[in-house]
Amino acid sequence: MKRQTSNGLPEQLSFGWEERGRVGHGIGSDAVSEAAGQVAEQVPTAEEGTRALKQDLMEKVAEEANLLEALRRVCANKGSAGVDGMDVAELKAWMSVRANREKLRDKLISGEYEPAPVRGVQIPKPGGKGVRQLGIPTVVDRLVQQALLQVLEPIYDPTFSEGSYGFRPGRGAHDALRQASEYVAEGRSIVVDLDLEKFFDRVQHDVLMARVSRRVKDKRVLALIGRFLRAGMMQNGVCVRREEGTPQGGPLSPLLANILLDDLDKELEKRGHRFCRYADDGNIYVKSEATGQRVMASVTQFLEQRLKLKVNRQKSAVGHVSERKFLGHRLLAGGQLGVAPQSQERLKDTLRELTSRSAGQSLPQVIRQVNQKFSGWIQYFRMARMKTLMQDIGQWLRRRVRCLRLKQCKRARAMARFLMSLGESKDSAYKLGGSGKGWWRLADTPQANRAMSLRWFKDTGLIDPEAVYLAVRNACSLEPPGAEQARRVV
Repeated sequence: MKRQTSNGLPEQLSFGWEERGRVGHGIGSDAVSEAAGQVAEQVPTAEEGTRALKQDLMEKVAEEANLLEALRRVCANKGSAGVDGMDVAELKAWMSVRANREKLRDKLISGEYEPAPVRGVQIPKPGGKGVRQLGIPTVVDRLVQQALLQVLEPIYDPTFSEGSYGFRPGRGAHDALRQASEYVAEGRSIVVDLDLEKFFDRVQHDVLMARVSRRVKDKRVLALIGRFLRAGMMQNGVCVRREEGTPQGGPLSPLLANILLDDLDKELEKRGHRFCRYADDGNIYVKSEATGQRVMASVTQFLEQRLKLKVNRQKSAVGHVSERKFLGHRLLAGGQLGVAPQSQERLKDTLRELTSRSAGQSLPQVIRQVNQKFSGWIQYFRMARMKTLMQDIGQWLRRRVRCLRLKQCKRARAMARFLMSLGESKDSAYKLGGSGKGWWRLADTPQANRAMSLRWFKDTGLIDPEAVYLAVRNACSLEPPGAEQARRVV
């Protein structure tokens, strides 16, 4: 076990981070299943009066059933280690000891739990447009955040707007897209597309905590959330204290984002606007350009003055729905969905990388990775009208794979023998092998197309994008209403 002290606790539970300058403000399967079943019964709903939860809310967070369910979910999500190096397997072993669970529970109930700094990680944004800053908490901190989430979510979620879809139980991106399609079908073809500049990095802690405290009165819970917000970020060996922002990477961040932006949702509802919001990605649908410009100005003022958030004026715009994208999609005439051009390019960039001729992977490895990526992509974009797109990308992908396979032959003689093994004549095969054309041009020759035919691709197991898309669309059309939501709840 990594970084344990003499009392058997991970270091942050023993205030090891406090000694470094106080930067840290910031089982058996049957038992876990039984514990998970108890969690919902132990947390009051919003209708039962959340303001009454003043002194005992932390006790509910620290109950063993809640902690074990949090452990199950953190382990299921996997994820990398934080600054202490402990991974989820080690966390599971540590939590299997009752004494350790009791010590953790005591720290939470007494209000003495101190989070460790998060591990700063930067990942590239899609399209190479800068980087996104993530903060990876330690696995123990992730467990505590998950335990908080399981108690707080039933309190807050029933109060959220119907126009909010991101990171909520029983809701998702496809629900947001369906609602957006309905708005466009009703004639609201102009969209006010709002982009919040570095939202997770710019959240003002006092503004957020004021909204959290509207429904949570347990001072220990409020103090713990504040410590998570202020926990330092360790990057390149230096721990930097944070005065604003809620780092992406912890289980609690999406709920905190929804709590803050719920004020925006309620304001839009009060004004009678039709909108869809998924986390910090929000669209408002109106019937005219003039109305859209007025809404853009007033909502920008509300966000910047009331919530202290900054609207990115370069990325935000008012325009026809077909000119903007929402959750990777483009809305078309009559409310139909298409795939945004940016999403198409990102897919092709990924497939280029997977089928790179210099990657040094075997053909079965390449095909397995391509199938996994493409199948997930089709599943997400299944509501879009993209039969022709799938035909085009399928043809392009097959040429990529032909190109890869020919290059793997390396020499003209090996290429000729490979083509002959697939039924090409000796003269034709050697003619292609001795050609001076580049690999991409060789992949589109009659010899390559005859030898590596559709039948050959079927035998190798490469995905047929059009066939998979049509099968997924057909399966979805046969589902009863509410089936997708039921799957997410389970």
